[in-house]
Formats: sequence, C-alpha cells, structure tokens
Amino acid sequence: MIVEVKIPSPGESITSVVLAEWLVKNDEIVEKDQEILEIDSDKATLSLNAPESGKIKILIPEGQTVEVGTSVAQIDTDIVVIKKEDQTPTPLSSQTQEAPIPSVNEKPPASPSAAVSFKPQETKIQDEPQLNISPLARLLMKENQITEEEFLNFFRHYRISKEDVEFYLEERNKNKTNFSTTEIKLGAKINPSRETHREKMSTLRKKLAERLVAVKNETAMLTTFNEIDMSAVIGIRNQYKEAFQKKHNISLGFMSFFSKASSIALQHFPQVNAMLDGDEIVFHDYTDIGIAVSTPRGLMVPVLRDVESMSLAEIEIKLKDLANRARDKKILPDELSGATFTITNGGVFGSLFSTPIINPPQSAILGMHNIVERPMAISGKVEIRPMMYVALSYDHRLIDGQEAVSFLLMIKNLIENPIQMLTNGANPEKMLLEL
Repeated sequence: MIVEVKIPSPGESITSVVLAEWLVKNDEIVEKDQEILEIDSDKATLSLNAPESGKIKILIPEGQTVEVGTSVAQIDTDIVVIKKEDQTPTPLSSQTQEAPIPSVNEKPPASPSAAVSFKPQETKIQDEPQLNISPLARLLMKENQITEEEFLNFFRHYRISKEDVEFYLEERNKNKTNFSTTEIKLGAKINPSRETHREKMSTLRKKLAERLVAVKNETAMLTTFNEIDMSAVIGIRNQYKEAFQKKHNISLGFMSFFSKASSIALQHFPQVNAMLDGDEIVFHDYTDIGIAVSTPRGLMVPVLRDVESMSLAEIEIKLKDLANRARDKKILPDELSGATFTITNGGVFGSLFSTPIINPPQSAILGMHNIVERPMAISGKVEIRPMMYVALSYDHRLIDGQEAVSFLLMIKNLIENPIQMLTNGANPEKMLLEL
C-alpha cells in the first residue's frame, strides 16, 4: 500500500513552508514515527515523522517552497526490512542448540555465552579522553544530571551502523584529519585560508532579520539600565536546591525568579504589558512572557502563558519542556506567538551588558546578563556582592521614561527581596502594620 506524506499545517496563519532538509535518502527503508524531514516556516523549524514503515520515495527535493497539504513523498508499506537488532534474543538452553548465523556486518561470537550476553562490562577504561561538548549541550547535560562517562558507556555498547561509518569518513575527509590519532592543541598555528562559502538563509532567519530591521525603523526604542544584587536569590537556591529538586524533579534556576518578578511588575505597570494597534493601545489583563532560547536553527521565543498564576516550580517545569522541544524541533508555532513581554538572558553566554531589541508587536523586553562579583558600598562598608546588570528596552511612543525606570526598579526590588513575590510586590512589614 502507498501512503502519502503530506505537509501538515504548522499554524493557522501559515500557508506554505520550505523543505529545509531531508533526513533520509530516496528509496531508503524508514520506520514509523522516524524523523524524515525538517521544514522551515516563518515561525519555527519543525520535523516531520514517517506515518508508516516502508520504502520512501521522495517527490520534492529540499530547498523547495510548498503549500500546506502538498504530498512531498510516498511510502510503500509493502516493503519493510526487519532489522536484526529489533529481534528479541533468546538464550541458548543447551549445547545442541545452534548458534545464530552472524550477518555480514557482525563478527562471529567467540563462544555461546558471548553471543547472548548483553550485560555491559563494569571495568573502567583508564585515561579516557575528555569529550568535546558544546556549551549548550553541557548545560543540558547538567540540567538532566548526565555525566560524560554515561555517554561513553552508551556508545561502547551502541551498535555501529553503516551510516555511522559513512558519517565518520565524511567528517574525516572534510577536516583532513584522523580523529582517532590527532589532537587539537591550544595555541597551535592555524593554516590561514581566504576561501569563502555561501549558505542559503533559512526562512526563520530571514523572517527574524525582517522583523529586527522593522523594529529599528518603526519604533522609538530606548533602553534603561539598572543593577541587581543577586545575593538573596543565590542564597535561596543554595539553601533549598536539593529539597526543590527532590520535590519537583526540576532544578531551580534564575529565570523563574525573573519571570515571576516581571509578571508582578507588569501588573503594576500595565503600559509595559500593552501594545500599539494603529491609533489604539491594547492592554492585557494577563502576562504571557516569551523566553528567548538559543537553538541550532537560531533564536526562538517560546511563550509561558498566564505567568501571574504560576508558581516558581510550574515556571521551571514548563520552561524546560518548551526549551527542550524548541531545540528538538518539536515545538508548535502557536507556542511561539502571543507573548505580551519578553525576557532574554545573554548572561548564559557571558554577556555583561547589552541593549536587547523589542520583539514586535510587544512594547518592551528585559535583558539579563552575567553575574559578576564586584565590590559594593553596603551601609558604609565595602563588600563583595554577586551583581547583575539588567536592561529594559521599550517603545517610547507608548511607555514614558518614568514608567520604564520604575518598572525596572520594581524588578530589582523583587529579586533582591524575593519574599515580596508572595505579597504581589507589597512590603510585608507595611502589610503587617496596615500602613
């Protein structure tokens, strides 16, 4: 039976997509739910899975723009190859039982016990090389408590396929080096090159570029700055991080504090949570906050809905889910639109100071930065405190300077006095005294 692979609708406002990259080859055998295609829209990069198992025939090559609902491939479900590793192994019960015949790509087992033993070896390999892991991957490993040793153990018992060897050969030839014997030394002289190459911009990157230029040309953008003493939040994290992790099964980060503080401040300064629509101002009684996430395909901003009604744990859990699905190209376009305010954290990359650009049609964006210990004057004495610069870029057509400065100052007060988040920004002592 022939099954059509059609482009689904990524969102209500999206009518066409670009076939970014086929993840399988023509006439290749694919499995049901296997990722076979990446598609680019003006909001996100998404992956398309195979609806059934079988032999795939690609109808439209990558790089083409197609309408939603277009059939881009066909899968012949009558042609299916059962992989040997998918078969359940059965242990040998006696010496008279015949050993399984090895495939072409497998070496024959030395003994019957070796043919059926799948238990990993517990002996450690000495002097393991340190893995070359990107900062984002290392951060994700830290969040999920994954060690380098776990990675190495996984790949020791991972069955190397023909595609794995072809990938290795391609990368080795591309870099003209043997990965197994060559080390990259710091400070080594690099051969200069004046060669150039071109890459086509993705639909997401082009749309982002258009919107950024439009913001600079169509808004009266201004930025105000402040600095925050992070001692209180860091103290809370250090004291309760284990109990928080144990109860909620999630790490406690800084973004939940800033998201909650921003939500409270937005309710006190509704102008910052509003947006212009022609000659009208649209106010929002809710706070949907977009959190900028860096992905291999570029910057994405998944949206946390109704942050004003969420706890710190709920924010952390939802944010991790959205960020993971954004990086894995599983996020839906509707989850990337509709924010009333945005937070971006350049501090994870080491940024000390920046002027973030507004994400239209929003009117403001908060920029977080790196935490640096600096000498501060505290009650007439010099103390070393962990300080963070924060920036608020805003549309001056809608938000006055006083509102912007007061909004940022309230976030500063909430982060430096987190207990006030329980009282919606009010001073607990004044509430106690009914002042």
